[in-house]
Amino acid sequence: MGNIKLKASKRTVFGKSTKSLRRQGITPIHIFGNGIESLALQCDNSELKKLIFKEGATRLIDLEIEKEKKPRSVFIREIQRDAITGQLIHVDFYQVNKTEKMSADIPIYLTGESPAGKSKINMLEQVMNNIQIEALPEEMPPHIEVDISNLEDAGDAIFVKDLILGDDVATTADLEQIVVKITRIKAIVEEGIAAPATEEAEAAEETEAEQEE
Repeated sequence: MGNIKLKASKRTVFGKSTKSLRRQGITPIHIFGNGIESLALQCDNSELKKLIFKEGATRLIDLEIEKEKKPRSVFIREIQRDAITGQLIHVDFYQVNKTEKMSADIPIYLTGESPAGKSKINMLEQVMNNIQIEALPEEMPPHIEVDISNLEDAGDAIFVKDLILGDDVATTADLEQIVVKITRIKAIVEEGIAAPATEEAEAAEETEAEQEE
């Protein structure tokens, strides 16, 4: 699969004045990385929104900057949005060296259907939504898929050590960490009921002791 492409140009508007850019359908962006000079840029808002919606924030991007001969290899580092409207305010990109391994927090997607999940007494619980991955930039997966179709009964679980990663992809996460598991709902309810009952019994004992005194 080819890299995603995004066009950008140098930015000369900064601070509060960037509001005028957004009104024109332009999003301020910034690029930085080890050993490079940080650079203020701007790009078309609709193109950037389309890229984020379709590809997410974990794909390697060829950032084509106006008047530069070669695109820069970047990942999205941070997305800032308006808390009310959700409008893109600013996006930071991190430039990478394709020959050096990098770390990234990659989302975990569940696939398939668990037989245990169909039961009214069982609950599917996703413990990990993301996982730290190490790989070369071009080998970095956009997400990790976990097939849950073999989870058949309460207590069944998938651990980090069970994940299928590429040959050149590794994780720094604890291999014994649970990713997803099946929990018995009945057990959860009984535990929730047991605590108040115990508290009521203790309160009754205290009342009887006071009356005896």
